[in-house]
Amino acid sequence: MALRLASRALATTSTSNSLKAILKRNASVAAATAASTLPRELKHAIEKEASLATPDPPPDSQTARLVGDQKPYMVPTYVRAPPMFHKGEGCYLWDVENRRYLDLTAGIAVNALGHCDPGVANAIAQQASTLIHTSNLYNNPWTGSLSKLLIDLTVSSGAMQNAARAFICNSGSEANEAAIKFARKIGSQISPPPFLSSSPTSLISSSSDPIHSPKHEIVSFQSSFHGRTMGSLSATPNPKYQRPFAPMLPGFKYGIFNDIASLNTLITENTCGVLVEPIQGEGGIQVATPAFLTALRRRCDEVGALLIYDEIQCGLSRTGSFWAHGPANGIPVEAQPDVLTTAKALGNGYPVGATLVSERVSNGMATGDHGTTFGGNPLACRVAHYMLGRLADEELQKGVLEKEKVFRKHFEGLQKRYPEVVQEVRGKGLILGLQLSQDPAPVVTACRERGLLVITAGTNTLRFVPPLVVSEEQIEEGMSILNEAIKVVFEKEGVDNVPETDGQQEMRAR
Repeated sequence: MALRLASRALATTSTSNSLKAILKRNASVAAATAASTLPRELKHAIEKEASLATPDPPPDSQTARLVGDQKPYMVPTYVRAPPMFHKGEGCYLWDVENRRYLDLTAGIAVNALGHCDPGVANAIAQQASTLIHTSNLYNNPWTGSLSKLLIDLTVSSGAMQNAARAFICNSGSEANEAAIKFARKIGSQISPPPFLSSSPTSLISSSSDPIHSPKHEIVSFQSSFHGRTMGSLSATPNPKYQRPFAPMLPGFKYGIFNDIASLNTLITENTCGVLVEPIQGEGGIQVATPAFLTALRRRCDEVGALLIYDEIQCGLSRTGSFWAHGPANGIPVEAQPDVLTTAKALGNGYPVGATLVSERVSNGMATGDHGTTFGGNPLACRVAHYMLGRLADEELQKGVLEKEKVFRKHFEGLQKRYPEVVQEVRGKGLILGLQLSQDPAPVVTACRERGLLVITAGTNTLRFVPPLVVSEEQIEEGMSILNEAIKVVFEKEGVDNVPETDGQQEMRAR
């Protein structure tokens, strides 16, 4: 009970101006407990919790009771952090204990305009009271409008100059599934399946070989993440994640990211598509070099394969350019793709995704080749249409680059103070990774218990993907907390131990 009282007393303290108050209160609590006759362990627990702005909810908290009541009914596919959030505004979240957190995760690069953006909320409210869903058996005003806007903004940004048409779906994984199917279809047109019988309704092979085009292979890269459905998971080469659902779909090959020398043997005449992230998000914020992407484009042209860019996490102005492969990021026109996938920020939290294709790819598709029940519904498309108008704003994009400088200034300071721990800063714009030499999980916990939400990526990487509307003052606030958390964890000041928190990556195993 003493811990809960301390937690609630801290709940009314604003994160942005709480540090001095917390230190003063901590000193008072320490003095009081020192003079008490409480057991040493309880004294330490009280002092620790009094020093934290948002300590993880204890077992007797309202949060723990709610989680305990609901957990038995949920499939255990996630390991969630202890707080339960019920409200958001801008770059802040509030838990059910009414404690505020600065969110530098944006729902894993989703909430580009922050939580509960008024314009997004208004678009949802208006369309929800007009028309939500009709299916793709009928036209509606928003699916085509969104498709046109996606193509127009893409071409005018200098990225993917051959973008011609869009397929609207519900998520990033679905967008990648569509891209994989489109590549397979184009591959089968270039090299038709050799063993089909003359009957169009029969799929009987004249040999024991499977019936498919020899040009069916999809190439992706180590440390990539393309989704959880079977096709996209087959393109995500991590045995730990694939093994429970083996066998994967046949025809997938994996290369080494940024390794140009291996491309001629990796990508062959049997390759129908190459799927790559210009910046690997889940893989640790690894940035593809312009030379690598250019070499991929050249090799795809040589063998007649489609080049597919997965910009689900790194696109839509997160790098300060509308698309990460845009010329502003040093990627030449000669490296542009045939297919481009997007989702996440496209809906700011409302489920929507898209696959952009060239005219050549579109011409290879026929009615009935692919489809979706919910994809392209008027509500999702109106939200995405609004989002594109905001995300394409040049002032917002300039702001992203200015905010990157603020982050990098603090990261470089941490590198100087902790050279054995902070090894490298990677990324572009507001998709940034801080490479550590040790497991960052205790840092994630220490940040959260001080009112800051950050997540991890790859191996020992802290990932920063905040809302694009985060202010410089909020970045300063977050970096102050990060500095304190790293100091506590790696200098072991103020606590005996900071527990790890799992489940901070999209594909983190239990």
